[in-house]
Amino acid sequence: ARGLAHAASAVGRGDASMMAMEEYDNDGGVFSVVVDNSGADDIYQLAKSYFDLGEYRRCAYALKDASAPLPTFVREYATFLAGEKSKGQSAGVSDDGGDGKGLSSAGQGGDSATQSIGARRHGAGAGTSTTGNQELESLNEWLRGATNKDGFLTYLHGVVCREIGQPADAKAHLVQACKLYPLNWSAWQALIPMLASEEEERALDLPRSHWVYRWFLGALQLEMQKNKESLDTFIALGAEFPQSKVLLGHMAEAHYNLREFDQAQDIYRDIRELDPYRIDGMDNYSNVLYVKEEFADLSHLAHHLVMTDKYRPETCCIVGNYYSLKSQHAKAVVYFKRALRLNPRYLSAWTLVGHEYVEMKNPAAAIDAYRHAVDINPRDFRAWYGLGQTYEILQMPYYAMYYYQQAVKLRPDDARMWCAMGQCYESDQLKMFTSAIRCYQRAVANNEREGLALSKLATLHANKNEKAAAHYYLLNLKRLDEEGVESGEKIEALEFLSQFYKKEGRLGEAEAACVRLLDVPGPAKHAAKALLREIHSMQSAAK
Repeated sequence: ARGLAHAASAVGRGDASMMAMEEYDNDGGVFSVVVDNSGADDIYQLAKSYFDLGEYRRCAYALKDASAPLPTFVREYATFLAGEKSKGQSAGVSDDGGDGKGLSSAGQGGDSATQSIGARRHGAGAGTSTTGNQELESLNEWLRGATNKDGFLTYLHGVVCREIGQPADAKAHLVQACKLYPLNWSAWQALIPMLASEEEERALDLPRSHWVYRWFLGALQLEMQKNKESLDTFIALGAEFPQSKVLLGHMAEAHYNLREFDQAQDIYRDIRELDPYRIDGMDNYSNVLYVKEEFADLSHLAHHLVMTDKYRPETCCIVGNYYSLKSQHAKAVVYFKRALRLNPRYLSAWTLVGHEYVEMKNPAAAIDAYRHAVDINPRDFRAWYGLGQTYEILQMPYYAMYYYQQAVKLRPDDARMWCAMGQCYESDQLKMFTSAIRCYQRAVANNEREGLALSKLATLHANKNEKAAAHYYLLNLKRLDEEGVESGEKIEALEFLSQFYKKEGRLGEAEAACVRLLDVPGPAKHAAKALLREIHSMQSAAK
């Protein structure tokens, strides 16, 4: 593909203002020469070839005299991308072999003397920063003065305002871009991270009658972790777009966020059957396979995508997940870092590389990675949760508590977040047991599946409120019986309940608990025999 792009560029470099096309007769002889004096379309095609090659400054320069809407937008957008490319080259991600050094090290900066490109000069102060996009100020100045901006230039103006820290102006321009040209999905996408709630979205003057709005609403709900609502929205859209693989991908992501891994896996399998060489969204599929510990399927997916395109960030991320599942964390870091070199704003890779550094006991590098993820998307609850875990490992519970609270705000229905907060409150430094109990109760209310919250609640109540402790021990015992699990938790619950029932005079229930302990080897069995003798004596005396 790159060779064809270079060929197109080479063809375009002919005299664009006077393109000569030779026509041949059936014998191969030249019989006429047709001269095209229009030129404008040829210049645009030349510039587009430069754009496709990633030579954004050449593209913008080729269109420096353009006035038509489409070439003008391509020129300005190429100018923006040129600045982004220079920024990425001056502050890249180095391959440090997994030790975390140089994870986000900045270079010495770009060439501050680089001339402005396109139809403008640098604005005041432009070119002085070596880490930011040096074209932003001049672009903003030009776009402010432009009249009759179409939907695409308005979208670009919104992106520029966002990058220079003018969120209110950015939001206004993006909303206007959505109204001027609703089919520009990039404008809708750029608007999503700028909205704090659905109430804020409802206050905007968006084209709600257009079908794209419903798609936007589903994506916004997914971003805000309202996964059930998002799933309902995309299921309704599925009637109109039954073969949309993007829509299926959103549905699978919603199931994954709801921890409905089997449903998510089934949808991803359907996507691969419809489009076996698709790469978009397959990194999320690898996360599902990772959680389910399906080594063979993850290995097959990684191998297939490496053969398809090994230089895509998603492919590198999938290979990193594969090595992480094999506990080869250093290799996993290498591949996550490759993904970040290909796309420094790849949110999932920053979070996953943070997880790997935690496994490698490198908390400083883990914190750095998680902070990058939070900077890219403050609504990434996994990064906040990772920061909390890392500071908890460092025995800094006050810091950990702050980050866990941020994660809970984003995922109030996620029992794991509440359990993490509860454990933090229990730490030796805090010892805030009442707060811990409240957190575990919220976890139980949100259907905590691992049984950690029930076990912790029973233990915390054991010395203060035996009746409440018995309630939680009984709930945990029922859970363990349903799962068919034999563990120390079950023995502890039976021992406590047998003693509690005896004190309460509920001898039949105490006897039943002791009988179950007779099948357990060790001290618990001997204690149960002794307690049974006491119970039988009490029953005989009662008669």
